[in-house]
Amino acid sequence: MKKLIFGCSVAAFFMLMNGATAQGQGPVFGADNLTVDYGEVSYSGDGTRDFVFKNNGTEPLLITNAKGSCGCTVPEWPKEPIRPGGTGIIKIKYDTKRSGPISKTVTITTNEVESKDANGNPVYKNHTVAIKGTVKAAPTTDGTPVKTNNGAPVE
Repeated sequence: MKKLIFGCSVAAFFMLMNGATAQGQGPVFGADNLTVDYGEVSYSGDGTRDFVFKNNGTEPLLITNAKGSCGCTVPEWPKEPIRPGGTGIIKIKYDTKRSGPISKTVTITTNEVESKDANGNPVYKNHTVAIKGTVKAAPTTDGTPVKTNNGAPVE
């Protein structure tokens, strides 16, 4: 009889644990670092960097939007779902024809539920990625004629 009660208790415990896991935590956006550091970039140099993220949840993760804090920072995000345990890349392009320090953000909206509103509708989570670095000053001319787009020297 004791074995039966013990066996039922163990079975009930595992059913509860599996039930909690089956309900799951849903999609969970994760990243090792929420900063993209460009370091020092040449004026008009390569302004594209990859931001790698992971779905740490139990359901597919969707990036529903990604928006730069200004028009000089443009993210491109994957449109397909990221499976649990999978990784994705958001390409971030910064306009490097602007010399000086870089201090921008990219706000990423996911299908990760943060809370529920008063009507029980999900409120989705936003994640903010900091963009930093420095764009070197524009090169100066040494008096050599500069060519225009048509190839003729400028006087």
